[in-house]
Amino acid sequence: MNDLHELLKIAIQASIEAGLKISDIYRQDFEVEFKEDNSPLTTADKASHEVIIKHLDKTGIPVLSEEGKSISYEERKIWKHLWIVDPLDGTREFLKRNGEFTVNIALVHEQIPVLGVIYIPELKTLYYAAEGIGSWRVEAVNDPGLSFKLLEAKATRLPEKPTGRPFTVVGSKSHLTPETQTYIDEITAGKENFEVKSKGSSLKICMVAEGKADIYPRFAPTMEWDVAAGHAIARFAGFTIHHHNKVSELSYNKESLVNPWFIVEKKAESGS
Repeated sequence: MNDLHELLKIAIQASIEAGLKISDIYRQDFEVEFKEDNSPLTTADKASHEVIIKHLDKTGIPVLSEEGKSISYEERKIWKHLWIVDPLDGTREFLKRNGEFTVNIALVHEQIPVLGVIYIPELKTLYYAAEGIGSWRVEAVNDPGLSFKLLEAKATRLPEKPTGRPFTVVGSKSHLTPETQTYIDEITAGKENFEVKSKGSSLKICMVAEGKADIYPRFAPTMEWDVAAGHAIARFAGFTIHHHNKVSELSYNKESLVNPWFIVEKKAESGS
C-alpha cells in the first residue's frame, strides 16, 4: 500500500471535487430514479461516483462504491486493502433539500478502517482521519486543489473540549426505528438533563466524534459505505462503533455488506 498520508490527500481532493459537483446539481432540476430496494438515485449520486473513481483509480487499490458495479464476495475476499465509498450519503436528505448529505470515502485494511474522509457540500466542511494522524475538522473548504499544509493549518483536532452541554443522543432523521427509540428511552431514563437530536447521513457519527453528542444508536439496517468513513473518524478521535449487543467493533468487506445494528460512543478506558 502507498503512503497513508499520500492516500489521504487523494481522498480529500476527490471528496471536495465530488462535493462541488453535487452542489452544482443540487441547485438545478435533477433526475431521480429508484433502485430495486426502492432507494432513490439521483444524477448527483452518479456524477459524484465518477469524480471519485477518477481519483481513486490512480492508487491501484480496488474500490467498493454504492454506485459502482456489484462485486462478488469471491473476488472481494482476497482484497487486503480497499476503498469503500458512498458518493452521496443521505440521498433522501438531498431530495428534501435540507443540506444534510455528505461524501464518504474510507480506506479499509484487513476489514478495519484506517482512513476516512467526509465532506459536507452545503457547509463546505471537511472531516478527515487516518492512523497516526488523528481526526480533524476543517471549515470553509471549497478548493480541491488546496494544499494539505493549508488544510492542516486550518484544522481543529477532534474531539473538542466539552462545553457544558447536556447528555446528548443523536438519531437518524429519516430512519428512527421503534427499537432505537426504546433504547434512547432506556439510556435517558432518570436523567434530568438530556437532549435528543436528529441528523441526516454520516453527520450523526461526526457529531459524536466532535464531542457534540455522547452516543448514536442505530438499530436499523445500514450498508458498509454508509458507515466506514465515519468509523475511521470516530475511531481516531477515541470513539468506537460496536455491535449493539457486544463490544466487538464493526468490520468491513464482509460477505454481506449490510451492517449489524450498532452504537457509536466513547471507547472504554483500559481496565474499566
